[in-house]
Amino acid sequence: MDTLLTYSAFVGWTQIAAGTLETVLRAVKLRQAEGQTEGTLLIFENQTGRQVDFDLRGSVEEVLERALPKPERTGPGRPKLGVTSREISLLPRHWEWLETQPNGASATLRRLVDAARKLDSSDRTAVEATGRFMSGIAGNLPEFEEAYRALYARDREQLEQRVNGWPPDVREYILRGGSL
Repeated sequence: MDTLLTYSAFVGWTQIAAGTLETVLRAVKLRQAEGQTEGTLLIFENQTGRQVDFDLRGSVEEVLERALPKPERTGPGRPKLGVTSREISLLPRHWEWLETQPNGASATLRRLVDAARKLDSSDRTAVEATGRFMSGIAGNLPEFEEAYRALYARDREQLEQRVNGWPPDVREYILRGGSL
């Protein structure tokens, strides 16, 4: 199955660009310069499915400078403390408190932390990202609720049937999205 790129831009239900942030912004700026903004412009981050907003004033380089995160400071500083995983973040004082609790609460929690680190959530993340995209762009299409349920049930056949009548760019994006 084709993997998704980093960003995708849609005007109405037509995909106008996909790729790196710079590629997508260049295509959007070109489309704006030509006056071809016949619908709402939406830009999605493909990995999470979240809609992202950019201040599109100025050149592409200026937009990128505002959009990209600032590089982290290097040099001396306070070290990061605690154990961090996808779901659980504990500071050292929490570990101390847990060790004082009866019934070995800290050992149980440490096992949960280790399990959370090992958890492969790529499948769940892909389905959630596709669900966010559907909520952002496809909410008023026919059989939307049924398609949404099929996505979360991981029923690919049912999902394909439900999105069959949708605009081609939206349908292809959704079917490419989750590894159901």
